[in-house]
Amino acid sequence: MGRVVAVVNQKGGVGKTTTTVSLAAALAIAEKRVLLIDADPQANATRSVGFELDPERPSIYDGLNGLGRVDELVLTSPDLPHLQVVPSTRDLVGIEVELVDQPQREYRMRSLLHACRDKYDHILIDCPPSLGLITLNSLVAADSVLIPVQAEYLALEGMAQLMDTIGQVREALNPDLAINGVLMTMFDERTNLAKQVVDEVRSVFGEQVYETVVPRNIRLSEAPSHGKPIFLYDIRSRGADAYLALAKEFLKHEAQSTGPRAEESDSAGAGQEAERNAEAGGQPAGSDGDGSPRAPEPTRAPASGPGPDPA
Repeated sequence: MGRVVAVVNQKGGVGKTTTTVSLAAALAIAEKRVLLIDADPQANATRSVGFELDPERPSIYDGLNGLGRVDELVLTSPDLPHLQVVPSTRDLVGIEVELVDQPQREYRMRSLLHACRDKYDHILIDCPPSLGLITLNSLVAADSVLIPVQAEYLALEGMAQLMDTIGQVREALNPDLAINGVLMTMFDERTNLAKQVVDEVRSVFGEQVYETVVPRNIRLSEAPSHGKPIFLYDIRSRGADAYLALAKEFLKHEAQSTGPRAEESDSAGAGQEAERNAEAGGQPAGSDGDGSPRAPEPTRAPASGPGPDPA
């Protein structure tokens, strides 16, 4: 049965969609059966894998409204046959209002995915940058949560609220919800501040933080405008290297997952400690043989694109 992972952070601009799309693509390269759910009304994940917006096309909006099954909504990536996508639409903006009085409204995503979990090895949900009903639905449907955190000081703020929300979902709606991992993104190795933020997050969340750190990388920013995951846009970039490493580590995390209870004592106060440190002011204190992804053949960025990937 496929594992459902919600990629969540209520703060925008932390690399959440880039992480969801890149991880899904890397797993598909490893010939894992992957379903990507674009649950963000901005539909950035949909466009990042090459599908333009189409208001007439069935989408996750229809699925959450009970108007379609997953197999009626999915699109298959033309470049990655193991990757299927449930697209988003701007109509999703109104779903929270439409479902506000509906019974079992928090379970719509879980019900939608229940019938198709056996068809996939991994189901990744790109959540919107908020802690509203769509994100709540995703957390209720998920087996675990992956949290991208930007390697900047202000990224620590709001972690307490997110961890509190995860705790409430565990208590009331999904007791088996685990923390898959915390991923540091947009890391600029030239600054001491970025290194201090990474050290601070590791001191708070411990082994829940991925060893892989995603650097700031212009190719990662360019790839969505071409409708391609980073591996199909520029496999030689540092961003591609980072997300291939993340996929290998992700598979190990999933294989070793023991559920939330083993880690709850470590993570229960982690968000609050991170936020307290942030509020203190100033800078924070210090497929291969094993089933891991193998990169496809290198592709070059278009000749008209920007210059070489920065070191």
